[in-house]
Amino acid sequence: MTPPLKVAVLGANGRMGAEAVKAVTAAEDMDLVAALGRGDSLQRLLEAGATHVVDLTVPASTEANVTFAVEHGLHAVVGTTGWDEARRGALAGLLAGHPETGVLIAPNYALGSVLASAFAAKAARYFESVEIIELHHPDKVDAPSGTAVRTAQLASAARTPAGVPAGPDATEHSLDGARGADVGGVRVHSVRLRGLVAPQEVLLGGPGEQLTIRHDSYDRASFMPGVLLGLRSVASHPGLTYGLDGYLDLND
Repeated sequence: MTPPLKVAVLGANGRMGAEAVKAVTAAEDMDLVAALGRGDSLQRLLEAGATHVVDLTVPASTEANVTFAVEHGLHAVVGTTGWDEARRGALAGLLAGHPETGVLIAPNYALGSVLASAFAAKAARYFESVEIIELHHPDKVDAPSGTAVRTAQLASAARTPAGVPAGPDATEHSLDGARGADVGGVRVHSVRLRGLVAPQEVLLGGPGEQLTIRHDSYDRASFMPGVLLGLRSVASHPGLTYGLDGYLDLND
């Protein structure tokens, strides 16, 4: 019988971290060996015998947390924002010196959201226009969301080799921000509204028709199946994987 994974959760006192603590505790193939909050020493990960780390902290601390994990051979599943291309590049370089260690960084761990982004990317090459509306609670610190940026990047990457130009837009005059952020030629619009968790809509338009791909998260529990999938898979994917879609069978 395979021994349970020894998992530590960083950011355990936050809303997402608390959900992760519950999910790992309930998983029969995992043992929660440590739950760290702000100010707790990372040395506790080693003292507890953790082999896997879930980082759900804040952008200011996530890089140091993941660096510590990699340097000590701990696999990491990361849901904290702030991992731009430069940070991911530095992490990939660090991982080159630890070839048996895996790190998964994903903008979103809701399986439905990951699938919706993948479906949108597949559809984007067939429609003249693509725009994204992402909606979140007003306590979210970044805009657009990492999920929306990732979706736009996937859609843009699918359109380029297919020779699909940027969507038509005759706008000549607008207030700053009225047309949203431009991510690889795909417009992304952010809404911040009390009562929301994390809906996202991808709007695709062509002559005489529109396709809308929408995903709704009503509770942070929706992200936990993806976090658990990441924990179960990360050791078999050494190096850096960006996006949970890297662990799913989404080949054409």
